[in-house]
Amino acid sequence: MAEPASPLPIFLLLSNFASTWAMTGVIWTVQWVHYPLFASVGSDAFTRYQASHVSRITPLVGPLMLAELGTSVALLAFRPPAASAPLLWSGLACVLVAWIATAAFSVPAHGVLGAGFDAAAHDRLVSTNWIRTLAWTAHAAIVTAIVWMCMTTTREGS
Repeated sequence: MAEPASPLPIFLLLSNFASTWAMTGVIWTVQWVHYPLFASVGSDAFTRYQASHVSRITPLVGPLMLAELGTSVALLAFRPPAASAPLLWSGLACVLVAWIATAAFSVPAHGVLGAGFDAAAHDRLVSTNWIRTLAWTAHAAIVTAIVWMCMTTTREGS
């Protein structure tokens, strides 16, 4: 009798799906609503507002970003049989683009804004955040395609 397949690859895939879609929802909210409203806070309250934003958003996105990165890497080692390796690599590439854009653009812009509202830093933050928004959106589409492949292959193979 054949050994049952390990549930680990599917667990990793579903964890990746959940963390990716959570980040996609967060980044679209930040891009479309939150960051543009920074300009409306007012200079007197902005420094406190920015510090509060950073202290509240970091514990929310930090674990999600780590979970997404970790499961993206782990899926390469523990690939569900129906999952496309090129799609998994593409998903990881999207994650790396989001991380690099965060380090190269978002963190420095927030550093400048931490000293007070700066229109140029705010414009850079909003415009460069589109890189992260598109990277997470692309990863969400990719991981959804992978889940679909695994669902339809499992159902057809039953």
